Amino acid sequence: MWPRKGFWRPPLYLYHRTVRLRATPHAIAMGIAAGVAVSWTPFIGFHFASAFALAFLLGGNFFAAALGTAFGNPFTFPFIWLLTWRFGNSLLGRSSFERDHIDLVGMVKTFDLADIWRPLLEPMAVGAIVPAVVCGALFYGLTFFAVKAFQEKRQAVLASRSRSEASRAEAGRSQ
Repeated sequence: MWPRKGFWRPPLYLYHRTVRLRATPHAIAMGIAAGVAVSWTPFIGFHFASAFALAFLLGGNFFAAALGTAFGNPFTFPFIWLLTWRFGNSLLGRSSFERDHIDLVGMVKTFDLADIWRPLLEPMAVGAIVPAVVCGALFYGLTFFAVKAFQEKRQAVLASRSRSEASRAEAGRSQ
């Protein structure tokens, strides 16, 4: 059950993949923000396409948008779904327990979208708006400053390496 390399390896990998992307810090951060924001919606099969569309509209990086959708994963989805459903019901002025129960299995088997929309998807879609905007803005800021710092450090290292190679070449010519 416990991963051999630990639980921090996947987020650390995503961090390294993100900061090493070749784009402006704004484009990378906007892509991540788009992916994170879309992860709050209940439309799971459309997260990549929605993240790409939102990244396109906001001038974000598509690969970063795909990485940002990793915010929604098997560990976070139960919390996201519960939070958005309850928040959406309160925004819509409904009691969270308007019915005695929701027969989700029966609704999915018959797959009548009208039956699933009102009790489940509508409150989740409405309830996702505020957390999506807040998390998107938070991840934009964090990503922007992380990518900017990484790119500046990388430029300094490359400039230092270039200067040292130039001085070695000059020393070799003078001998």
